Amino acid sequence: MSATLIIIVGALVALIGLITFNFYRMKNAKPVTDSQKIVVLGKKNFQPVVRRGITLVDFWAPWCNPCKVVAPILNDIAESEEDITIGKVNVDQQQFLARKFNVRNIPTLIMFQNGVEVKRFVGVKTRKFLLKQVDELRA
Repeated sequence: MSATLIIIVGALVALIGLITFNFYRMKNAKPVTDSQKIVVLGKKNFQPVVRRGITLVDFWAPWCNPCKVVAPILNDIAESEEDITIGKVNVDQQQFLARKFNVRNIPTLIMFQNGVEVKRFVGVKTRKFLLKQVDELRA
């Protein structure tokens, strides 16, 4: 065997090992406790919460690994940004809201301004990205 082939096979084995390790690490990740400033939304309180100002709503599920990645980011934003309301909708428990807002993938983050949907993001987004989107609405 040539040295190049050995290096390529070794790199592939290392990559597969890294992917497997991260998969099992995420699969067994504990859910993050929500900040006290995050509002759990349901059918009854959804409209009153999103009616005023900027509200970022996270459509999530407890079994969703990417949702577990987004949770600490939203906690951080809720604690540091006083003029943004962060809400969470558990799509397993609030299927009506998930259907109403046509949520097909999770995590889905929907940004409302004065009760109107203005932006939608699917997947894991960074704190910096989300705050940039909020700043565009503030301007």
